[in-house]
Amino acid sequence: MTFGEQPAYLRVAGDLRKKIVDGSLPPHTRLPSQARIREEYGVSDTVALEARKVLMAEGLVEGRSGSGTYVRERPVPRRVARSGYRPAAGATPFRQEQADAGVRGTWESSSEQAEAGVALADRLGIRPGDRVMRTKYVFREAGEPMMLSTSWEPLAVTGRTPVMLPEEGPLGGMGVVERMRAIDVIVDNVTEEVGARPGLAEELHLLGGVPGHVVLVIQRTYFASGRPVEAADVVIPADRYRVAYHLPVK
Repeated sequence: MTFGEQPAYLRVAGDLRKKIVDGSLPPHTRLPSQARIREEYGVSDTVALEARKVLMAEGLVEGRSGSGTYVRERPVPRRVARSGYRPAAGATPFRQEQADAGVRGTWESSSEQAEAGVALADRLGIRPGDRVMRTKYVFREAGEPMMLSTSWEPLAVTGRTPVMLPEEGPLGGMGVVERMRAIDVIVDNVTEEVGARPGLAEELHLLGGVPGHVVLVIQRTYFASGRPVEAADVVIPADRYRVAYHLPVK
């Protein structure tokens, strides 16, 4: 194989991928069998098997027990819009994560106290073992799970205050900026780092994905005078959504 030449299994996978993308192999069509791929492309069983594995890892096909491998329905990606600070009137948790005015969604949440591990303690500027309030969210659009979020707030900041539980009390569901303002903690900066990785089994179970699917992970931190007051991981299925940022020009 000369420099720059693809291995045989990638060439086969690439041709099958092209057929899936251009509609020659439409959704729900059975993928050619391993024997058919071997004959059509003049490759070994091993190459044919590896090509099918590539398409499955990319989420283009799925195996059905006792039936074969089929082309998956390809969702049209929708937009998750993010725009930084929320309006003065406040924001629900869904508005905090999903700023697209055309979207109407619901969410479920649960909060519990936990101890900060080493990585989380570093993000929040606290000591490992310090207590935090951990809140988990499942966001839904038209009943379909579309996003997960886990947030952590140091109890050194919110403990024994009316906003200790993000979803309860007079400011329950109003978002970090408004809740912190109520206890005289003024949020003046927010950072977000976006990355991608294979989804964890429990994440894909909640989001309706399959093993191997990639998720986008937004690591968000709110600061008040340089002090982290909330950290969160937002998890979004990459095959169904794109993240769009609206950045104000100062």
